[in-house]
Amino acid sequence: MIICVINEPKFEYDIHSLFKAFYPAEEVKVTAKCEETSGNASVFSVLYEKAYFSLSDGNGKELLRLSTDGVKDRIGEKNLVKRLVYLAISRLTGKTLEWGDLTGIRPTKIASKLLNEGKSDEEILSYMKDTYLVGDKKAGLSLDIAKREREILRPLRLKQGGYSLYIGIPFCPTTCLYCSFTSNPIGAWRSRIDDFLNALEKEIRFVAEARKNGILDSIYIGGGTPTSLEAPEIDRLLTVIEENFDLSGVLEYTVEAGRPDSITVDKLKVLKKHGVTRISVNPQTMNADTLKLIGRHHTPGDFVRAFSLARESGFDNINTDIILGLPGESEREVQNTVDELVRLRPDSLTVHSLAVKRASALSEWILKNGYDTMVNTDKTMEIAAAGALALNMKPYYLYRQKNMAGNFENTGYAREGAYGIYNILIMEELESIAALGPGSVSKVLTREGKLVRDDNVKDVSLYIERIDEMIERKRELFALE
Repeated sequence: MIICVINEPKFEYDIHSLFKAFYPAEEVKVTAKCEETSGNASVFSVLYEKAYFSLSDGNGKELLRLSTDGVKDRIGEKNLVKRLVYLAISRLTGKTLEWGDLTGIRPTKIASKLLNEGKSDEEILSYMKDTYLVGDKKAGLSLDIAKREREILRPLRLKQGGYSLYIGIPFCPTTCLYCSFTSNPIGAWRSRIDDFLNALEKEIRFVAEARKNGILDSIYIGGGTPTSLEAPEIDRLLTVIEENFDLSGVLEYTVEAGRPDSITVDKLKVLKKHGVTRISVNPQTMNADTLKLIGRHHTPGDFVRAFSLARESGFDNINTDIILGLPGESEREVQNTVDELVRLRPDSLTVHSLAVKRASALSEWILKNGYDTMVNTDKTMEIAAAGALALNMKPYYLYRQKNMAGNFENTGYAREGAYGIYNILIMEELESIAALGPGSVSKVLTREGKLVRDDNVKDVSLYIERIDEMIERKRELFALE
């Protein structure tokens, strides 16, 4: 266990993130009070003084001190504390991080902001390296993606009332080991699907009326796994969307069909009939033993059949997700997964670095089996990037999460014309998103240019019971625009 004691309650999230990046296998606690600890705990302390910040080890030995001269605001303070922790622990461990001391989840926002300010490539790269100690490769990737995002988003009506619609379907065939999303086994909820759809349809009708003067840019139906619903239920949902929204200007209509064991010909026909333009069919890995371990009740062969069915049904924009750092997977298993996908030729590939979430069953699994079974390296990331290149794909969006295997990132790759518009919007927060369903988060850009969020309740039963409350909260949220 790593314990970091701070003398003032400041920047706990950033300190925790950096310690966790250097010590991924350890539980990390940042506290203003050092409690009794076992002999196995490593204790550090961050001291805030008027003239300096310092980091010391459990024996009181100062590892590093940085002067606060010239630091005038909270942002400057935070950057200095992050640099202090990073440099001190880097010297102590002999390790460096490609993302430096950057703890935010959207590195491309930094590059995008500087591009909008008219900065040159050289100035942007220097800023990321000097301010956050980001390595050359990651700084270059952030800038490359920021430029591509600008071009992809040009057709959007960001200044003319454009918005996006997200609908969350909180059911899956089973719950995966690593999952922390709002997801419930569909079998346990079969008797209440009508109640759920009734509540969701009520929310849909309200949002459609409230935003009737806006321009709908994109629709994303995610979850969970939307195709956990039966074909008639999917048809019912998409019909309600059609009847209530003007879809004539929609640039992208995505439905997650992520689990191959949820895909049927009838469901694909329904999606196609309603004008869905983009779907995801996700293997996560093409290794059978890993699929069993992580609780996905399908085989690599099931994925190939589901993907082929989608192609035969006329879908020409199919995304596939894979996860790097899954338990027990080495470079060999990752190479196998990528080789199999290259043969299938999807239109986009989203490469996730496994993130260990407290709410997932994976946290318990790690306690029993150890963190070292989850390996993600520069080499495995390079294997995935090489596979994307072989498919003529380019990186188009990127984000990071806490507790990611290898302290890497999630990157979306796509061929020209198959870039996921909604994926960029949800990360870069450039337009309002009306989000419906349990656990979804609406985001509105106010008249003052601020981003305000509103969360729906996660529990399905509470969502059904409190749907009127969800609607009233949205009414208040939309009034801020």
